[in-house]
Amino acid sequence: MDRKTRANLLFGFLLILIGGLFLAIQLLPGLSWVWSIFSWPMWIVGAGVFLLLLGLLFGTPGMAVPAVIVGGIGGLLYWQNATDNWQSWAYAWALIPGFVGLGILLAAILGEGGKSGFRVGAWMAVISLSVFAILSSAFGDNLLGDYWPVALIIFGLWLLVQPLFRRKSAPEVFSVPQEHGDEAQ
Repeated sequence: MDRKTRANLLFGFLLILIGGLFLAIQLLPGLSWVWSIFSWPMWIVGAGVFLLLLGLLFGTPGMAVPAVIVGGIGGLLYWQNATDNWQSWAYAWALIPGFVGLGILLAAILGEGGKSGFRVGAWMAVISLSVFAILSSAFGDNLLGDYWPVALIIFGLWLLVQPLFRRKSAPEVFSVPQEHGDEAQ
């Protein structure tokens, strides 16, 4: 099946689902509670799902990265809208690099990025969650209790000790490839 046929099938299926939902709400007034689920942040989550579907449809697993970022931000906005906890943006922004990591991890699962995609995505998510926990404890919900400075110390120690355990033969993630004929200086 070619891309145009797959795109037409996807868009046709989405139109049928959306039309069926609207028709069910019109015909069955008891389903009016469904609108409370579809508050404005859910449209952002839906945009993330749409990006992921487009990536799957066109065979580009890398679309998982922007899809997870958009969907994750929509999820944050949904939670903030439901709880009226807008001041949580003081520390919730720290989750966005984690969304990038989860997108890289999902892209690796879908076939783009290989083992390094798993490693990079997982580490980004872990570091993002750690920074979120520390910042939320310092500025907001105190997830770590009174001992959040201990988490800062452990994270700092990990950053200092990590290079000691790296293999020397492993390539650097952000290295610039040398051109043939360039001499190392």
